[in-house]
Amino acid sequence: MTTQVISGGEKLKAALEKISKRVAKRRTLSVGWLETERYPDSGMQVAAVAAIQEFGAPRASIPARPFFRPMIAKHSDEWGPLLGKALKVYGYDVDKALNALGLTVSEELQQSIMAVNSPPLSPITLMLRKMRSQDQSLIVTGKTVGEAAARVAAGESTEGVNTKPLQDTGQLVRSIGQIIE
Repeated sequence: MTTQVISGGEKLKAALEKISKRVAKRRTLSVGWLETERYPDSGMQVAAVAAIQEFGAPRASIPARPFFRPMIAKHSDEWGPLLGKALKVYGYDVDKALNALGLTVSEELQQSIMAVNSPPLSPITLMLRKMRSQDQSLIVTGKTVGEAAARVAAGESTEGVNTKPLQDTGQLVRSIGQIIE
């Protein structure tokens, strides 16, 4: 960061006008999942899966596992001051400052996803994870879910399977992106 000493009314006015022009560009920072991000096995949009996990899907017996709204509630008051500091650090270059803020928000979102521990995964979901660990090319369909349910009903163990919600393939965390418009 460079420090500039300005004295005199005209010099100050010129410096403020220069800063004003740099920050006058209207920009929007979006952090989350871009439309193009998809799960490789199913082709489903990661943003759709994120929404289902955030809000739940009662008809599909998927409970809500909020991570986005709690992250916003916890950190949003920090973003304005962080942006102000980034603007100073980057010489009032709005795009660079927003990019820096976007990286911070992306990390906070990743941490929020990783912190989710409840509600616990269903026995059928755990069985699907076991089945996928045995066959990485497995595509989950209604038939596959039925097979998992039958295995659970038969008492097959899912011991050793990752039981942490939102952390099966890692795609949700890996594909968080940002865009400045």
